[in-house]
Amino acid sequence: MTARPQKRLGRTGRLKFGVDAYSLRPLGLDAFRLLDWVKENGGQGVQFSEVTLPQGRRLDSAFLKDLSERARALGLYLEWGGGRHIPFDPGTGRPVDIFKANRRAAEQARALGLSAVRSCSGGLMRWTDDAPPTGAFLRAMASSLRAQKTMLGDLGVALAIETHFEFTTFELLRLFDACGVRPGEYLGLCLDTMNLLTMLEDPILATKRVLPWVIMTHIKDGGLLLTGSGLVSFPVEAGKGIVDLEGIVRLLSTLDPAVSLSLEDHGGEFLIPVFNPSFLLKFPDLAVAEFSRLIALALESGRLVERGEMTVVERSRWPEVCEKRVKSGLRYLRELVRRGGS
Repeated sequence: MTARPQKRLGRTGRLKFGVDAYSLRPLGLDAFRLLDWVKENGGQGVQFSEVTLPQGRRLDSAFLKDLSERARALGLYLEWGGGRHIPFDPGTGRPVDIFKANRRAAEQARALGLSAVRSCSGGLMRWTDDAPPTGAFLRAMASSLRAQKTMLGDLGVALAIETHFEFTTFELLRLFDACGVRPGEYLGLCLDTMNLLTMLEDPILATKRVLPWVIMTHIKDGGLLLTGSGLVSFPVEAGKGIVDLEGIVRLLSTLDPAVSLSLEDHGGEFLIPVFNPSFLLKFPDLAVAEFSRLIALALESGRLVERGEMTVVERSRWPEVCEKRVKSGLRYLRELVRRGGS
């Protein structure tokens, strides 16, 4: 892989870096052992998008107190998940009480001394022809999230909506506008840098669009391949893919308060059927210039794969490479931050 220019990254030296718990799921570590693993491998924190409890423990105030104290003793930051933003099940259409779920997650975050909770509702609505239009989801979300403003504000916790596979950055900005919210209030974003590719967005351009809203991150590298069925996106080891993580981290380093760089990595691949006109119509904000940049990234990915410098890891094989790849990702982030702070 051709090395990117070694640029100074501004204020990145003040950024902390760590791991999202989902990345290490195959290791079967409970929450406390996960903190120990991250500390032993040079990380500075953990985002608990999911929590494995020690045997005999419950996710109660005593556990949260112990978790907070362990993290403090190790000098690690904590980030919390469990939030939801779509008020019904994307697969079945059945209503979901996300107010209750978000209050519970926000109360847990507050008990940990945190001011944000990651929200991920999941779903691949655009990939099915019988799903409601995206506008219907956005209207329902706006109505539900507006009603949660006081609750989240009273708890001092913002909901960080992940850039996942449901909405583009354009649509999330329209959601915030419909909620009448400004950056720094009760809604923000968890920026997943690789998921942007799957939603047909150039990671740098998308980051610039939503930068003031970013309060949490999933730092994830990836590739994009052009196939006979369309584009295929997939995660790769941090620093080995075509996501310009240096450029993104440079942008993130301008934020105040500082965000943490929480590494996420996993196996799998995602077909983006761009040759299907009805699928592309579901991305009305996609401009020709940005699509051209994605094709250029796909060509670069193809060259890297041909040279054996990048490969798709199937989900079934992730347990085999998980620990090694997350360790390498942490080393990459450490060097990225070190260069920027030197």
